[in-house]
Amino acid sequence: MLNRLRIIKQRFDEVSDLIIQPTIISDQKRYISLNKEYKELGLIVKKAKVYESYFDAINEAKQIISENTDSEMTEMAKMELEEVTQKIPALEDEIKFLLVPKDPEDGKNVVMEIRAGTGGDEASIFAGDLYRMYDKYCAEKGWKMEVVDFNEGPSGGFKEMIVNITGEEVYGNLKFESGVHRVQRVPQTETQGRIHTSAATVMVLPEAEEFDVEIDMKEVRKDLFCSSGPGGQSVNTTYSAVRLTHLPTGLVAQCQDQKSQHKNFDKALKVLRSRLYELELSKKLEKDSAQRKTMVASGDRSAKIRTYNYPQGRVTEHRIGLTLYDLSNIVNGDIQKIIEELKLAENTEKLKMNNEEL
Repeated sequence: MLNRLRIIKQRFDEVSDLIIQPTIISDQKRYISLNKEYKELGLIVKKAKVYESYFDAINEAKQIISENTDSEMTEMAKMELEEVTQKIPALEDEIKFLLVPKDPEDGKNVVMEIRAGTGGDEASIFAGDLYRMYDKYCAEKGWKMEVVDFNEGPSGGFKEMIVNITGEEVYGNLKFESGVHRVQRVPQTETQGRIHTSAATVMVLPEAEEFDVEIDMKEVRKDLFCSSGPGGQSVNTTYSAVRLTHLPTGLVAQCQDQKSQHKNFDKALKVLRSRLYELELSKKLEKDSAQRKTMVASGDRSAKIRTYNYPQGRVTEHRIGLTLYDLSNIVNGDIQKIIEELKLAENTEKLKMNNEEL
């Protein structure tokens, strides 16, 4: 491991020199990429210094013990040797996790799509509950959530809600939310108090930059229509809403949230670009999942990932067998503890694959 860490230190020094070069600073794409690498390598280099200091301490203690010139010094050296030796395995585990290859998408912003599934009106109400859960979670993280498009349910909630979320490491956290979310509770419309099961599907797409996906606008059909949501007379009577159809793939993206047709076009194009990018990403995920026995963030939209059971106040995360009796806090945005467990499961899986290289 020491040899691997020395190579990383060399790369860290190289990147440190590069990010202050004027030619790099002027190339924003390269500068952002190198800055991210600098931060990631910096964490490893910091741990590597401690790791090397442990081996220096061990060698020094062994030398004192071998010379055996002073009984008191020898006894202290033995204690030091035992103490440092016990610290090494835990530090090695930390370093191994830091050496697990990072998902290059993790730092991206996201387009999140929440859609009501089975369960009629109750599914729309549940989709609205999920939207509010993520809204509170994003506020807690200091992220910005912007509505792109929505379709309200007849009894409340949403049949569909599409939002942009921007911030730091957004995709790295929210990618685990993709899949089918299921709720078990007595619906507001239920007169006999029976528990119903409804579902909503969440899709989390990494937001694609222009240099990630090039769209030939000749292959995109642009349709204009009147917005159907709230927002005043001008929103509902002018052709400000935009629908874009990518003809080669049939993918559709629309936005009606803004009064400005231009702003709606920009938002819809961002969603379309992210959906096209996600097509390619899905192929990669399928390839990765074929190499692994399980995959936490598989992107399988049909997989039931989580159940919210209201009568028991229970939330069950099916992918890792985690059950928490803290439903009220979780639906109010306290989902980071679930995300951390999912991250741990995925990193442990990656670590198993990475161990041979270490």
